[in-house]
Formats: sequence, C-alpha cells, structure tokens
Amino acid sequence: MNTPQRRVTGSSYILAAAGILAILGFHLLAALFAGMLVFMLIHLAQPLVGRYVAGQRGKLMVTAALAILVVAAMVGLGLWITSTLHGGGGLDAMWEKIAETLESANGVLPPWLLGSLPSSGPEVKTEAVHWLREHAPELRLLGKEAGIAAAHILIGMIIGAMVAVQELAAASERKPLARALIARLLAFYNAFRLVFLAQSKIATINAFFTGLYLFGLLPTLGIHLPFGKTMVLITALVGLLPVVGNLISNSIIVLISLSVSPYAAALSLLFLVLLHKAEYFLNARIVGGEINAKAWEILIAMVVMEALFGFGGVALAPVVYAYIKSELKAVDLI
Repeated sequence: MNTPQRRVTGSSYILAAAGILAILGFHLLAALFAGMLVFMLIHLAQPLVGRYVAGQRGKLMVTAALAILVVAAMVGLGLWITSTLHGGGGLDAMWEKIAETLESANGVLPPWLLGSLPSSGPEVKTEAVHWLREHAPELRLLGKEAGIAAAHILIGMIIGAMVAVQELAAASERKPLARALIARLLAFYNAFRLVFLAQSKIATINAFFTGLYLFGLLPTLGIHLPFGKTMVLITALVGLLPVVGNLISNSIIVLISLSVSPYAAALSLLFLVLLHKAEYFLNARIVGGEINAKAWEILIAMVVMEALFGFGGVALAPVVYAYIKSELKAVDLI
C-alpha cells in the first residue's frame, strides 16, 4: 500500500471512529440500529423476490416495494409490542407488584439482604425517582423524549430502506476516500448483522424455555405467576442485549415469583441459574463463533463501553468489538 492509499485508509478509520463517537454522544443509537435492521431485513428478503424479477428496473421497483413493506411491518411490530406491554395494566401493574413485593419483604428475606433494599413503598418510589434522574441521558424513552426517540427510530428505518434501494441503482465511479468509507461501513454492518443474528437466536431460545417454565413447569406444580406473557415478551426483547438482558429479565421473574411465595422464588432462581449456565456455553458457541470471540472478551468490551458511554455503550459494545476485530483481521494484525 503506497503513501496516498495509507492516508486515505487512515482517514477512513478516523472518520469511522468519529461517527461511532457521534452516534453515542448524540444518543442516535436507536436510529442506527433501526436503520441497519431494516437494511438487513431487505437484504435477506431480496434473493427470495429477485429470482422472479428480470432487469435492473424491475429489481429496483421490487426492492422499493419490499422496503416499504419492511418499514411498515417494523412500525406495526413496534406498536404491537407497545400495546402488549402496556395493555391491561401490563408494565405499570408489574412494577407496582414488584414494589409491593419489596415493601413486604421484611418477613421473607434474610436481614443481611434487607439492609440493602428499600424498606417501604415511598422509599422504593424515592429510590426509583433518584435513579431515573441520575440516568436521564441513557433513558431516552421517558416523558416527552419518547416522541423524539420514536422519530429517530422511524427516520433510521427510512434511511436504511433508502440505502438498500439506492444500492441497486447504477453506482458512479467513486473516489478513493468514498470507497474506503464504504468499506468501513460494510465492515461495521457485517459486524452488526453477525451479532444481531447470533443474539436473536439466544434471545429466542431464552424466551422459549422461559415460556415453558412459566406456562408448563410451574402450573404442574400448582404455581401460577401473574404477568407471564409480559415477562416472556420482556425476556425476548432484553435478551437482545448480551449479559445485561439476562440480568434484567431474571430479576423481574424472581421478584414476581417472590410475590407469590418464597418457594416459587427459590424455584425460579434455580431454574434461571441452570438455564443461563447452559446459555453461557451457548453464548460462547453462537456469538463467539460468529465473531470469533470468547464470552469474556465481549464482557470486557461491555464493561469498558459502559464506563465510557453508559447504557448506549453496553448495547453497542458487541458490535464495536466485532467491527474492530474484523478490521484488525483484514490487515493481518490478529
């Protein structure tokens, strides 16, 4: 590689890093993920419809129609998830139940654990308000910012669809920096695709076995937990976040189980420990196999990114790590 090429490639790396930092700094992670997800779904569906259409113009029109369908389906899915989580009391009733469980935990939990938990309902509320204020930059879906976040997601999906359609159009001769930047974008997209597909498999397996436990095993033992469907849906959604997602869903299931009986809570804790012990190896096999990384490598990346950028860093860490590793492999450094 000659000196001008090195400068162009180096500049593309700097611009790629600046773009990642800008996305995290301006809280555009939801738009990025939405755009790449729509782009990925269109790419996955293109071979299925492209074989029946001949000619560049026909493929372009079919891809445009496919892009509209994908965006509409994603919007519909988002509305369905929102209505399911909030319908019939949903999340609000579940949070209230968890608060009541913590409030009445004096007669259930050991003294050493009670010392670290809020002792009353008002205290739970105070702690929650304090936490929300402290983490306001990360919680973009609260209050009036929910509309802004929804707009970001919608715009991101539209951009992803437009890029997928434009990709089929006749491309003009690109300058060296443009080619280098496209190479960086493709590497980042491939990292996202690998991580997302792998984590989706794990989230699906996790939600499936959680559903079997909540609606199969527990009822046979005479235990019926409230908010079963909500917990399975939450498990599937947060399961897309490595490690952190499991902690969130596990905590909710154990606390809801505790609201029924200490026996149910102990059983839920045992089940989740066994499930996620098995999933640790599954995670290493699926995610690690896709990006050639061990589970501890991904965990270190998440810890570092969380310290630097908060919750957004946690969500983006596996993708950034996979991207950096792919770029280093491309130049034979690892």
